Amino acid sequence: MTGVAEVLRPLVPQVLGALVRRYGQFDACEDAVQEALLAASEQWPSDGVPENPRGWLITVATRRLTDLWRSESARRRREEAVAVREPPAVVAGPGEERPPDSDDTLTLLFLCCHPAVSPPSQVALTLRAVGGLTTAQIASAFLVPEATMTRRITRAKESIAAAGSTFGEPSAADFPERLRVVLQVLYLIFNEGYTATSGEHLLDVELAAEAIRLTRAVRALIPGEGEVAGLLALMLLTDARRAARTGPDGELVPLPEQDRTRWDAAMIAEGAGLVRAVLGRGPVGPYQVQAAIAALHDEAPSTETTDWPQIVELYGVLEELMPGPVVTVNRAVAVAQVSGPAAGLALLDGLDVAHRADAVRAHLLEEAGRAAEAREFYLRAANRTGSGPERRYLQAKADRLGSES
Repeated sequence: MTGVAEVLRPLVPQVLGALVRRYGQFDACEDAVQEALLAASEQWPSDGVPENPRGWLITVATRRLTDLWRSESARRRREEAVAVREPPAVVAGPGEERPPDSDDTLTLLFLCCHPAVSPPSQVALTLRAVGGLTTAQIASAFLVPEATMTRRITRAKESIAAAGSTFGEPSAADFPERLRVVLQVLYLIFNEGYTATSGEHLLDVELAAEAIRLTRAVRALIPGEGEVAGLLALMLLTDARRAARTGPDGELVPLPEQDRTRWDAAMIAEGAGLVRAVLGRGPVGPYQVQAAIAALHDEAPSTETTDWPQIVELYGVLEELMPGPVVTVNRAVAVAQVSGPAAGLALLDGLDVAHRADAVRAHLLEEAGRAAEAREFYLRAANRTGSGPERRYLQAKADRLGSES
């Protein structure tokens, strides 16, 4: 069954895209594709994977769609229209502008990341329609009831329909903004997989892997886009540290304490290679800069030998490209490494970015020898995070300072 799942997942956007491009009605097509996937998961393990799995799925999904329309007695005209268009085993589609083996992944991503859809729903719809995850899997990843996630996905599809969106690539004028949203959604998916915002586990390996897979697919479709390569590099360089981020009991291990021999050397090499290939060869975007920072961390033998001055410079560039408190908090950590904890603390004045700012402030206060204040902020950060491993780590830091005092 594992082998069948590996075949099915990358075919999901291709099959769904083919149906939506031909018939419209995203919601009905998506349901038909899910039924085709269920049929494949039941039949292929015993019958074997067909010679043309994409064509098989399109055929089954189209028949499901046709059956659905035929069963709706109030839509007789549509039934007649669909009946005469019922496809052969491999749906070429008369009058289609694209060949039957074309990949609609990117266009489907643009549709799922439509500006009429809220960011949380964009993530959910992308994972369902493009990633091939079930609603139950997505709900589990984001720690919400399946019914809640079902409503979120349903609202997203309704928003797309209400906006009058059709299956097609955005205009040249709209492309940069829509691509930015697509990359942001993939980035959010990866971040939730790499550091879960809530729950008792720090990582959701499947979610992070899915984000990397989808980003690879986007890069294969538009290889010349530097920010796509930058995002893929950032994901690879970050995920390369995964094995060292948790201890035997799932406890959080911060970057300075990680065993770097457990980092994935192949992922680091690929990510760093992507950074070198794109950085400075076109417009520089925030994902490229973040990937360059990640590469400096990953290629250094230790925290002490990391090129912190260069990281400070890169965070300065990032603040110009993507100003915001999260970037400032990260820059404060780097500045403290170069100029001391007081300099880092000065950058944090007035900032309040949930538990992250509190945790960094606590660490820098501890470095500056201000243990009582550090303990206060460790406790505050522990109370504000929804992540069990982070909360236990921060609480342990506070408890240690309390016992020392």
